[in-house]
Amino acid sequence: MSNKHTIAFYNIENLFDTKDDEHTNDDDFLPTSAKRWTTKRYEKKLKKLGRVISQIGEEDVDSPPAIVGLAEVENEYVVEDLIKSKFLKHYNYDIVHYDSSDERGIDVALIYNTDVFKVSHSEPFAVYLTKEDGNRDYTRDVLLVTGRLNDEQVHIIVNHWSSRRQGQQETEHKRLAAAATVNRVVEVLNKNYDDPKIIVMGDFNDTPQNNSLLSIEEKSNLYNPFKKVSTREKGSLNHNFEWHLFDQILISTNFFNATSTQFNLSEANVFNSKFLTQYHGKYKGQPFRTYVGKRYKGGYSDHFPVYIELKEDS
Repeated sequence: MSNKHTIAFYNIENLFDTKDDEHTNDDDFLPTSAKRWTTKRYEKKLKKLGRVISQIGEEDVDSPPAIVGLAEVENEYVVEDLIKSKFLKHYNYDIVHYDSSDERGIDVALIYNTDVFKVSHSEPFAVYLTKEDGNRDYTRDVLLVTGRLNDEQVHIIVNHWSSRRQGQQETEHKRLAAAATVNRVVEVLNKNYDDPKIIVMGDFNDTPQNNSLLSIEEKSNLYNPFKKVSTREKGSLNHNFEWHLFDQILISTNFFNATSTQFNLSEANVFNSKFLTQYHGKYKGQPFRTYVGKRYKGGYSDHFPVYIELKEDS
């Protein structure tokens, strides 16, 4: 039995059900939409994502991830369907999910193996943004989940920060606002717990070197192992033939204090196995996506998962 635990994060690219939700903008993902999002396609995607999640991590770890943060889920039901899918149903996964006010109707969530992680508390924290006209700009919540990984209490903060669609600099204030929210959550944890062990994960839509990530690293006393993972040839997504590492996992620096933790960080990496990539053509090696625009490709996601391995002191 391995004494390592895989902790992962995966942006699963628009996991929507096929039902029309009148409260969210899910019209692109209906059987009648231009994308023709059918039950068959939905079930195929669940199966494919389950296969990926079951394999994330190092080869010497003989179990699937203990904890996986997810981005781009429509609701609680799709996450339930995911853990019941072919490759995950044999494991004892449970979920944490809250509906956010995001305008696209997508949220973050957490799935966890109840054999090794026991949840004691969870809550969402809203990121407050305003539009130019002063009205509220709704985005994904930051999710906090507290529990015990084996015997050690850990706090996991799951994120999906605002995209760069309108330009990196034009949208930077949104990601800085999300970073400030994370720093506030960490502040609360530091007040309520003695020397809390904290794991911050997400699709940050920024690189390890951007101000937003540097701000949570510095103000919340976190270590970002993905600074050493990011290269020109390696990332979690590819845009205009350039690799970006927007998906990352950071840990509080007290994980390195041998007297106060039972875990050591042994690995941080992008899970980019060949089966997750396009095999041929000009996009060879890039993530094999479910859709490109409105064209159905039948792949997994436009992001690769990222993960860390925590090794227990034996």
